[in-house]
Amino acid sequence: MEKDLTSGSVFRNIAYFSLPYLLSYFLQTLYGMADLFIIGQFNGVGDITAVSVGSQVMHMLTVMIVGLAMGSTVSIGKAVGAKRPEHAMSAIGNTVTLFLGVSVACMVLLLGLVKQIVFLMSTPEEAVAGAITYLTICFIGVPFITAYNIISSIFRGLGDSKSPMYFIAVSCGANIALDYLFIGGFRMGTAGAALGTTMSQTISVLLALVVISKKKAGIKLKRKHLKPQRETLGPILKVGLPVALQDGFIQIAFIVITVIANRRGLNDAAAVGIVEKVIGVVFLVPSTMLSTVSALSAQNIGAGKHERAAQSLRYAVFLTVGYGLVVSVITQFIAASVVGMFTEDTAVILLGSQYLKGYIWDCIFAGIHFSFSGYFCAYGMSGISFLHNFLSIVCVRIPGAFLASAYFADTLFPMGLAAPVGSLLSVFICVAAFLWMRRRLLS
Repeated sequence: MEKDLTSGSVFRNIAYFSLPYLLSYFLQTLYGMADLFIIGQFNGVGDITAVSVGSQVMHMLTVMIVGLAMGSTVSIGKAVGAKRPEHAMSAIGNTVTLFLGVSVACMVLLLGLVKQIVFLMSTPEEAVAGAITYLTICFIGVPFITAYNIISSIFRGLGDSKSPMYFIAVSCGANIALDYLFIGGFRMGTAGAALGTTMSQTISVLLALVVISKKKAGIKLKRKHLKPQRETLGPILKVGLPVALQDGFIQIAFIVITVIANRRGLNDAAAVGIVEKVIGVVFLVPSTMLSTVSALSAQNIGAGKHERAAQSLRYAVFLTVGYGLVVSVITQFIAASVVGMFTEDTAVILLGSQYLKGYIWDCIFAGIHFSFSGYFCAYGMSGISFLHNFLSIVCVRIPGAFLASAYFADTLFPMGLAAPVGSLLSVFICVAAFLWMRRRLLS
């Protein structure tokens, strides 16, 4: 159902929109964590590493799809804010057409490259077969994974973050149940983890289609809306492509770091894989603010209320910095216990706690630049987000992780610090870009 975010308390609108989205993101993150946790209960380090490598590849693909869909969320939000329902329906219809083609093309391409992808990840020999199995099954389910994320982006563009939460809640419950059935009951290992993930995503898509078909979502598509239109696809791609590339570069940085860890040995690979899953949960609040700021700002920009858009950004930065400080300090004392939830291997726990203690500080700085990125996207300036992330990765994250691995062979703590240092550079660039934008808006 369409929700007007251009009036009332800005803080209340942020809470109204972000809390359901936060829960949705948390539940979606549980997908990968559930796979990793349950596989760890019934299988060894080799299968843990296989699922870790495979799920990281899938996460990269998913975030790039979500990034591309940001263009749809912004276009729909602006149309809603400007009270132009026909334009909103055109944006929705063109989104469906665009991503149908993208998902099928990705599925075919990835299935043909699955072995090469596992090789490029420098996957340890013990985990190669499991990683290939996991990714093959997940790649077959790419159209359903894409469909869920696109449907969610459409609802959020309409100002509705609750419906995606309901869809993913059902899907997450199904994923956990199916994982235990396939991994624990049928002893299918990595294949069971992949089947559970793919089938549960399919369930969420079917549920969403039922809701839409019963016209409870305010979406009334006609055939003309599905026809590709340059004036509709242009703004979607203008915002979405830089965000997708930006998210892709971020995930490439993660993958490069994973490759570096993989080359250090199986224990290091497992430790980094576990921490990446933990970070996925911890970063829920910063990630939520990116989508929240973009959705709220898009509607307010469409309504000509630029100061409310800036207010949304300020509140988001305040919330994420406070959250990041608290989480980072607490993690210094509980890191080993957190990693120990996923494995009983003492070497993996030690290495994982070292990596987590360094990495966790990124929660503060990432929260800031995520919020700014949402604001830039709402104005159609997602190229700024791409720029600061690209510079952060190329200048700091990857070289920092490589040097830390080379000079500190006995600990992963310095490798973990590469992420927050890289994000600090992003923060400086974002603040400078924001001040430049404000001068343009006020002149």
